[in-house]
Amino acid sequence: MSKRGKKMILFALAVLMFLSTTAYKTDYFEIAKQIEIFTTIYKEINMSYVDKTNPARLMQAAIKPMLRDLDPYTTYLSEQDVESARINQSGTNVGIGARVVLKANKLVVVEVFEGLPADNSGIKVGDEIIQINENNVSDLKGVAQQFLNGKKNSSVSLLISSNGVERSKSVKRAAVEPKAVPVAKLLDDGVGYIALDRFSKTASKEVENALKLLIIDETKGVILDLRNNPGGLLQEAVKIVSLFVPKGQLVVSTKSNIEGYNQEFKTAQEPVSLKVPLVVLINKKSASASEIVAGALQDLDRAVVLGKRSFGKGLVQRPKNLPYGGQLKVTISKYYTPSGRCIQSIDYGNRGKDGVANKYQEEDYKAFKTKKGRTVFDGGGISPDVGSGNKKNSSFIDELLRSDLVFDFANNYSHNNSIGAIKDFKLSEEEFNKFKESVYKSAFFAKDKSKLYLDGFYTVLEKDGFLGVDKKLKELKKAIHKSKKQSIVRFKKEITTVLEKEIIRRVFYRKGMYEYYLLKNKEVIVARELLNDKGRYFDIIN
Repeated sequence: MSKRGKKMILFALAVLMFLSTTAYKTDYFEIAKQIEIFTTIYKEINMSYVDKTNPARLMQAAIKPMLRDLDPYTTYLSEQDVESARINQSGTNVGIGARVVLKANKLVVVEVFEGLPADNSGIKVGDEIIQINENNVSDLKGVAQQFLNGKKNSSVSLLISSNGVERSKSVKRAAVEPKAVPVAKLLDDGVGYIALDRFSKTASKEVENALKLLIIDETKGVILDLRNNPGGLLQEAVKIVSLFVPKGQLVVSTKSNIEGYNQEFKTAQEPVSLKVPLVVLINKKSASASEIVAGALQDLDRAVVLGKRSFGKGLVQRPKNLPYGGQLKVTISKYYTPSGRCIQSIDYGNRGKDGVANKYQEEDYKAFKTKKGRTVFDGGGISPDVGSGNKKNSSFIDELLRSDLVFDFANNYSHNNSIGAIKDFKLSEEEFNKFKESVYKSAFFAKDKSKLYLDGFYTVLEKDGFLGVDKKLKELKKAIHKSKKQSIVRFKKEITTVLEKEIIRRVFYRKGMYEYYLLKNKEVIVARELLNDKGRYFDIIN
C-alpha cells in the first residue's frame, strides 16, 4: 500500500474516533473537513516557516481566540492548570485566609477573613505582599498567589508593606473556610435575617440551621440576602430551595441541543417550613446559583423577590478531559427556572457586526406564568417583584465605585481613624469632600472612556483632513468634565454608602458589612416593612 493510502486510512480512523466521541452532532463532514484544513496548516507552518516556531505557543494562540468567540465560560486548562486546580480542591493544599489580587504588578490583600491565619497575624485589607518565602513577588510574575498556598499547618514567611511600613510575618496555613452565612439573626421587629454570600459545600446546612433557630424564635418572616453572591454549587442551591417548598418540586432544569445534557433538578428532602413568609434580596451581582434560588422561589410563589435585576449567568459548563492531561471546560446547556424562563442575559450566539455579544433587549422579553398565574419575564437574570427604587447610576459612577479610588480611600481612612460602634459610624461631609477632590485629581477622572473616545475621534478627524474642530471638541470636553463633577454631587448618597460600607468591612470584616446593611440599607428596610405588613406581602405573592 502506498504512503498516501496509509495516510488516508489513518486520517479516516482518526475521524471515526472523533465521531465516536462527539455527542450527537450532525455536521460530521464539515467538522472533519475543518480539522484536516487546520492540521495541515499547523503542520506546514511548523515545518516550513522561515523562523523557528514554538508549536505549543502557536496552538495556544489558535485555541484562545476560538474559545473567546463562544462565551467567557468556555475555557481551556493546560496540564499544569488542571494539576493546580486538583491540588487546591483536594484539601491538602490550603491558604492563609485572605483574598489577594495582582494590581499593577503588586500583590494586594483585598479581603481578610475573620479568625483565619491572615487575620490572626495582623494582615489588613490594602496591605501589599512584597516577598513570599524570601521570593520577591515581582519575580514570581503571575504565579505569586500560588506561593501563598501549601500543606495544612505549614507556615509561609511574608514581607508585608502596611500603610508604608514594612514588616515580616510568619503565617500558619489552615484549611478552615469562611462561613457561607456570615450573619443570621432575629431583628428587633421580629423579622429574621440570613445573609448568604457563597454557595459552598456547607451553604445549605448553614442556611437550614439559621432558619430553624429563627422559627424557634417565632420569626414573623425571613429575609434571605443573596446580594453580591456570585453563585457556586448547583446542588446547594437546590437544597436551599428545598427548605421552603415541598419535596419533589422542580427547582431548575438545563436544556441543550444534545439530549443527554438535558436535566431536571428537584427537591429531595422535606421542607423546614412551607409557611414562613420569605423575601429574597438580589442585585446585579447576584449570579448563577443565586439566580436559581431567587427564580425558583419566585416562580413557585414562595417568596417576594426584592432589589435589582440579577446578573444573568445562565450557562452550564462541564469539564472534558483532553489528551496529555489538559481539560476543556465547555458550555453545554442553559439554566431554566420552573416556569420555563432562561436566566442567561447575554446572547453569545448572535453577535453584532463588531463581534460584540449584546444583552437581550426588553422588547424581546417573553412572558411566563408563576405557579399561581403571576406574569414574569425572561430576558436575562431575575427581575424583582419589588424594585429598590434607586435612581440609575451612570456608567461613569459605576466605574468610579469599582475603581481603586474607593479601595484606597477606605484603606487610608481605616488606617488613620478609629471607629466605635457600627450604628454610630457616618462619613463626615469633610471626608466626602476629600474623596471628591481625590477623584478630581485622579487619572481616572482625567482619562475616562468619554475622554479616550473623544481623543480617538479627534485623531480620525485630523487624519481625514477635517480642520477647525479643535474649539468645538474643547468645548465638549469642558461640558463632559462639568457633567462628571455634577454626577459625583448628584450621586453623593450612593457614593457615601459605598465608602462607608468599605470602611466598615476593613474594621469589622464581612460580618460588619451586613450589620451595616441591617441598620442603613434601604432594601433591607423595605423588606422588613413588607414582612411586617402581611396584607401587602400576600397581595404581591398571590
